Amino acid sequence: MRAWEVSRPGPIDDGPLRLVDRPLPEPGPGEVRVDVRACGVCRTDLHIAEGDLEVHRPQVVPGHEVVGTVSARGPGADRFQLGERVGIAWLASTCGVCRFCRRGEENLCLHATFTGWDRDGGYAEATIVDERFAYRLPDELSDEQAAPLLCAGIIGYRALERASLRPGGRLGLYGFGASAHITGQIARAQGAELYVATRSIDAQRLARDLGAVWVGGAADMPPVPLDAAILFAPVGDLVLPAMAALDRGGVLAVAGIHLTDIPPLVYDAHLFQERELRSVTANTRRDGEELLALAPRLGVHATVQPYPFDRAAEALADLAHDRVTGAAVLHVS
Repeated sequence: MRAWEVSRPGPIDDGPLRLVDRPLPEPGPGEVRVDVRACGVCRTDLHIAEGDLEVHRPQVVPGHEVVGTVSARGPGADRFQLGERVGIAWLASTCGVCRFCRRGEENLCLHATFTGWDRDGGYAEATIVDERFAYRLPDELSDEQAAPLLCAGIIGYRALERASLRPGGRLGLYGFGASAHITGQIARAQGAELYVATRSIDAQRLARDLGAVWVGGAADMPPVPLDAAILFAPVGDLVLPAMAALDRGGVLAVAGIHLTDIPPLVYDAHLFQERELRSVTANTRRDGEELLALAPRLGVHATVQPYPFDRAAEALADLAHDRVTGAAVLHVS
């Protein structure tokens, strides 16, 4: 089979991805093989390719927004039928016994593994997944629409929960890429007012089209105090203007797995009056199940920029250089 691997982490323009031929993977106990039909292109893939995240698996195949069909089952795997369509997300396994798993916080598992980082992912014609960590996908979602939900959607959903937005409140989104434009639709459908700060002119246009009441530059101050905000851009400098934009008691949730250094906070300007800064770490399977059920019901529609499989490296480069509006999705088969 054909697969893209991170041959040598480094700047995306230096070509860290390489298209190779690999043997078709065989599922082990409790695993299924998935013939990949579509795979979303996530900024985390870019962080792995460029070396922002330390190498967990040399020559890893990235991609953790995977849609495909079950083509083989390992011993004891009986959750899915052959030919059944499934989704594969970022969380690949947890230990089930650490203190976090025991209290229902498997996203904080001490021994978790992740798709496209610890295990080969979906930039390939086939991949393997522990069947307990795969998702059934609603029939209403096409492959192209389902793929971005499997990380951009799930992590945005968790970030929205972490931001503790009150009903009908004012939500600020800093950065407006794949995750933010899905999260914004969920928040609006639940009655929120949307305020978007992003440097991309195309993303600003999309934000207006999706009903944002205010759109500004990446560090611009919204015209009113925000009840909550989510930082999607991996830029630590934006924490300060986002915190300064919060009303008393407001919460900023940082949604990314990687963030550049945060400048010093000024207590009175950024934290006093019970403002809070929170991080978001991975997701639980429950987050995924809830989001996949909620998105079709709320009419969430991802703006998708499709790429053929043999242009995966180009898709990541376009993402790095802000040439993607919405979500990039590889059409694999």
